[in-house]
Amino acid sequence: MKTSCLASALLLLAGLVSCNSAREAVTVETYSLSSPDGTLQMEFTLDDEGVARYSLTADGTPILNPGRLGFELRGTVKAREIDFDDPALPKSDSSPCYFFDRDFVVTGTDTCSFDETWSPVWGEESSIRNHYNELLVHLVQKETSRLLDIRFRLFDDGLGFRYEFPQGGDLVYFVIKEELTEFAMASDYTAWWIPGDFDSQEYEYEVCRLSEIEANFMNNMRGNDSQTFFSKSGVQTSLQMKGDEGYYVNIHEAALVDYPCMHLLVDGKTHTLRSFLTPDAQGWKGYMQTPCNTPWRTVQVARSATQQLASRLVLNLNEPCAIEDVSWIHPVKYMGVWWEMIAGAGSWSYTDVPSVKLGSIDYSQSEPHGRHSANNDNVRKYIDFAAEHGFDAVLVEGWNIGWEDWANCSKDYVFDFVTPYPDFDIDALNAYAHSKGLRLVMHHETSSSVRNYERHLEKAYSLMNEYGYDAVKSGYVGDILPRGEHHYGQWMVNHYLYAVTEAARHHVMVNAHEAVRPTGLCRTYPNLIGNESAMGTEYQAFGGIQPKHTTILPFTRLNGGPMDYTPGIFEQNLKEWCGNDSHVNATIANQLGLYVTMYSPLQMAADTPEHYSRFMDAFQFIKDVAVDWEESRYLCAEPGDYVIIARKAKGTGEWFCGGVTDENAREFDIPLGFLPEGTFTAKVYADAPDAHYLTNPQAYSITEQTVSSADSLHVRMAPGGGFAISFEACK
Repeated sequence: MKTSCLASALLLLAGLVSCNSAREAVTVETYSLSSPDGTLQMEFTLDDEGVARYSLTADGTPILNPGRLGFELRGTVKAREIDFDDPALPKSDSSPCYFFDRDFVVTGTDTCSFDETWSPVWGEESSIRNHYNELLVHLVQKETSRLLDIRFRLFDDGLGFRYEFPQGGDLVYFVIKEELTEFAMASDYTAWWIPGDFDSQEYEYEVCRLSEIEANFMNNMRGNDSQTFFSKSGVQTSLQMKGDEGYYVNIHEAALVDYPCMHLLVDGKTHTLRSFLTPDAQGWKGYMQTPCNTPWRTVQVARSATQQLASRLVLNLNEPCAIEDVSWIHPVKYMGVWWEMIAGAGSWSYTDVPSVKLGSIDYSQSEPHGRHSANNDNVRKYIDFAAEHGFDAVLVEGWNIGWEDWANCSKDYVFDFVTPYPDFDIDALNAYAHSKGLRLVMHHETSSSVRNYERHLEKAYSLMNEYGYDAVKSGYVGDILPRGEHHYGQWMVNHYLYAVTEAARHHVMVNAHEAVRPTGLCRTYPNLIGNESAMGTEYQAFGGIQPKHTTILPFTRLNGGPMDYTPGIFEQNLKEWCGNDSHVNATIANQLGLYVTMYSPLQMAADTPEHYSRFMDAFQFIKDVAVDWEESRYLCAEPGDYVIIARKAKGTGEWFCGGVTDENAREFDIPLGFLPEGTFTAKVYADAPDAHYLTNPQAYSITEQTVSSADSLHVRMAPGGGFAISFEACK
């Protein structure tokens, strides 16, 4: 690690006078910062009204025009004024809201340069370089003496900045009404986006110009158990964009801690994006106590789509690992009693009783309905199959009592997370799994009753320790309890991290579904081994997903951390299998490619043993492919069209390559320069010539050929298709 003071050339302070009109001249203070390679240039300015702005250029090309910085704050921490003349006796704030974005003066600046290489516990590579130049601007609001620092870090691949509220001055406890941060895009970028929603990220992506977002807001709208929109011009991060000049720009946030999740409000006329924080039940955006800071706002800039995929800016803006002993954290390849229930072939519940009160219902006296999937025989079947084929674990959903009336009942005491149904023998099944060399993965669906989960959390994690479970899949389906809070508000952001840190005390890894989208916190807390936080494979059983979806997610959702996408569906015709009218819009070769293109150290083979047994030659790739990587090469990519990635397995040095495409067939000659010296047998799992995701999804071919790093491999991907390749050194 190397830290040094920047040369004065990196920081330029100048008093500039420019004529804004014939009547007045404005003095602007300008502070400039360059990226380590000199290709990116950031400018911070303060005009004569004390308004702070920043801008960004790449190789002299404007990326961000000057965008405003600052806040609108609540006048008091709470409402104290009671109106006794009003029969309702309402309360109101004793002081009005005020703007904390003007009347600033610069009291000083600090600069530094930082260069380190760090090793993640797991990841897409075994080492990551963290190299940036930094500018810290100290501001004071003249009339109020309130202090604000803004810290900018400029990397070769983009900009990160955050607000810091130091102690001193007149700001101690305060409430945010609005964060006014602007990302003033220099042109009408093409954007890949999903609707801004305080409670769900489970949407397919729309692609259009920034100026067209409002008109296209309803295009990919789908229902969800919890949805709260704020504007037809609202979108979520990570927002991937592309300019006509060829730059790929991504807006996101890093290190989201004790603060609400940021959305973006798009001004289609000016192409300016403004931060829009998730509110609490009263409509306020954040409760703060100095000293404190916001998450980092990130602006990644890449010259190609593959460079965007290779960016580690979001991870680099997070704090180093906070867990001293990480020996218990490990990647997991698993199967699960899950897909059959998602598709409708089974059920989470045990009986048909319409109302359950835990503590009073006696399930041993209840008549089972016969569709419960988490039963002893079925779970043993999954354990046998997973053990036979070298998997690490089996997830079992629906094992615990309470599933009869768990959803959409606004129910507080919905689960206890420790009591199994009568047909799930937790002692015997756990012992059986361990005898086969694998573990069970615990499932904690909270039904978004957060107080209930926290009251049971210690007992639930202790139960896992007792039986040797070391990973949990948690879920937050439905509206949040306490009522009025949102999935992505400050209160819930703090809960998600509390669950992760408490899990770390118990040496438990967490895979959280329906939680806030990741912002790189897996660097600090690597037991956060997976998240859903986007539309995953389950929606193939809820009406289907467009093939382009998985060519966009690596640029957006995966920008902040790995996704438990649950790939590997081999039976696409759900109607013939279980009467579900949905169709899985992917070929088998596409599903294999996802194991390389959709990075996760927690990777599931999501289909059933029966379906895999019909295609054991294709299933071999799922058995062989690694889940932890030493190196990744992003070979060909374009969001919404295709993604092709090669990865080197950590430990073994084996290489794998995978690709997926949208609804269009594509052909590529893949250069194999990533291979080391020598010759290799390339085993290619590809779409058959007549494969098609709608009409012939199970048509594939498996071929082998001898190759070296000097060669190229020709591959063809069918509509909705893909490919996967494993490389084995020739002896």
